[in-house]
Amino acid sequence: MREGRIIKAYSGYYYVLAFDDEELYETSLRGRFKKKGIDFYVGDIVKFTVVNQQVGVIEELCPRSISLKRPAVANVEQMVLVFAGQDPELNCKLVDRFLILAEAYDLDVLICLNKIDLIGLEEAKKLMNKYEKISYSIVYTDIKLKKGIKDLKKGLANRISVFAGPSGVGKSSLLNLLNPEADLTTGEVSQKIKRGKHTTRHVELIPLDNGGLVADTPGFTALNIDFIAPRQLGYLFKEMREYIPDCKFNNCLHLHEPKCRVKEAVDNENIYESRYNNYLSFLSEIEGGN
Repeated sequence: MREGRIIKAYSGYYYVLAFDDEELYETSLRGRFKKKGIDFYVGDIVKFTVVNQQVGVIEELCPRSISLKRPAVANVEQMVLVFAGQDPELNCKLVDRFLILAEAYDLDVLICLNKIDLIGLEEAKKLMNKYEKISYSIVYTDIKLKKGIKDLKKGLANRISVFAGPSGVGKSSLLNLLNPEADLTTGEVSQKIKRGKHTTRHVELIPLDNGGLVADTPGFTALNIDFIAPRQLGYLFKEMREYIPDCKFNNCLHLHEPKCRVKEAVDNENIYESRYNNYLSFLSEIEGGN
């Protein structure tokens, strides 16, 4: 049997990129998978047999390292958060929401601030200053002048990454620059609501010439975090982790408890107050849903 990775699923067919000859095969599933209700995701590694030329049948699903439900992608290693410096305006609370999701799934993070031509590089770096200080990798891109594309591409090499972020920030345009053959539809930002029209209809892994695979995902309007336990949330804020073990109480939620080292760190400006306030907001949301 051959082995490869599903890079696209469409109308009941799974398009598998074979590891040995790097050719793309249109495959279908054996009936037993459908009977057992086994789902196959883009990113899954499978074993398949070739029936005729570029046509095959999937025989086995290999173990996954990780699987995301929304988008439905398996074996992802990195989340690339794409935001714009302006149009739409940067929403740091949404950035933090994506970051805790990436941390919850144990994904590496690369933040891409796009449209820096609208505000200038100096102002862009000010916007990202706090994220740089808490050790997140950041690239700055300008689609019009094709600035920062090499840095972004370098961060995608030899790994599976998922692009995420709000609509209208230029995800599809960036992917078109990374791989012109992708030819993804791009949408204009609605002037009325300042959000982009969703242009991505399905999840597909786009191969890059540096060994990377990138998944573009539909635009998000809400991201569910109620699967995160209240006591786990603090650990998903990177800058809080070193202080949590020194809190007086093991079940400290960093609200009003005495001798809370996290709150002390906020008071001493070792933790950004804006990030802490987002923590409180997320904690309230999680507790309200449980």
